[in-house]
Formats: sequence, C-alpha cells, structure tokens
Amino acid sequence: MLWLLILVGFLAGSVPFGLLLGKLQGIDIREHGSGNIGSTNVFRTLGKKTGTFCLILDTLKGFLPVLLAHRLVPDTPSGDTLEVLTALATILGHNYCPWIGFKGGKGIATTGGALLALMPFAMVILILIFLIVTFTTKYVSLGSIATGVALPLITLLGSSYHGKIADGTWNKPLFLFSLVAGLLAVWKHRPNIARLKAGTEHRIGQKKNASSP
Repeated sequence: MLWLLILVGFLAGSVPFGLLLGKLQGIDIREHGSGNIGSTNVFRTLGKKTGTFCLILDTLKGFLPVLLAHRLVPDTPSGDTLEVLTALATILGHNYCPWIGFKGGKGIATTGGALLALMPFAMVILILIFLIVTFTTKYVSLGSIATGVALPLITLLGSSYHGKIADGTWNKPLFLFSLVAGLLAVWKHRPNIARLKAGTEHRIGQKKNASSP
C-alpha cells in the first residue's frame, strides 16, 4: 500500500495553486504574462504578496508528500526508490496538471520542496546558486536553469565527498531523480531559452508593459 504514496504525490503536485489564487481575484493567470501558473508569473501578475503565498504552497506540495514517504518507507533500496518516485510524481503533477489539460508550471518551487525533504543541505547550495545567477543576470529563468544543471552534479559531489561512491553505498535512485528533475527543469524552460537568445526575456525590475510574454 505504500506505493500509493506515488499517487498521493502526483495528486498533491497537481493542485494548481497559481490558477486558484488568480481565480480568487477574478483573474485567469493563464491569460496574463507568460501564461504560466507558477509562482513567477503570479508574482508579476498578482503582486509580491500573492506570489509569495503561491511560492510557499507550490513548495509545500513537493515537500509534504516526500516527507511523508520518508517517514513511512523503510530505509532500503526499494524504500529509496519509492521516495524519489514520490518526489518525481509531485513535480510531474505540477508540470502536467490533469485538471487543466495536462499543462502546468515549470516545477522549480515544487522540485525545491521535494529536494528539501530528500537532501536539505544540497537545497541550501542550490538556493545560493539560484540567487547568485538570478541577481547577477537579472533573469529568474536563467537562475532556474542553472540550478537544474547543477542539481545532478551536486548530488554526485555530495555522494563522493562522503565516500559513498567509493564504497558503493551511494543512493543511485536519488541521483537518477536529480538527473531527471534537472533535465525537466531545463526542458520546461525551452521558451525562456529562446527568449534569452533573442534578447526578449523578462528581466527583474523590467516594467510590465515592456516585458515579453
């Protein structure tokens, strides 16, 4: 029955908080800004207060199911696999929400929540990378892409630092999750990458009437 945690993770991840918060204010977030239901577009469209609330909710829907799995499953290779599958399910639920035609956000906040439950110290490093890249370049999307690329590398470095790769005890399911999650983060930012190349990507502090979708 513990395998039902994967379904719980997907259903939790599929709650479109950005869309719901917009509806409470009479706005369909999909018709504004980038059209994305994630917290970045909520920030730009509905303001800092609502955007911050959306960020917290999107993070929690990744964190809580994985924390539940961590508490319930045994500390075995199969248990490790179940944990990371639950984490991946929360991200897929957010990115491909079944309630809105299997569309969704980019999954950065939800991935962050899942990672906070799986490997909190690595999450601190990823946040630092995100902040440094974002505020150096003024592009939120570039900060998100950088963290996606860095995620599997940090997972490998952490295992190597603790000697787990050398003795063969490293968490292979966790590395595979970090690789897939990182690739998903980059994949969902394809439109942003195109706008970065074209020089039309929205920058922090840029006025809304001068921004690109």
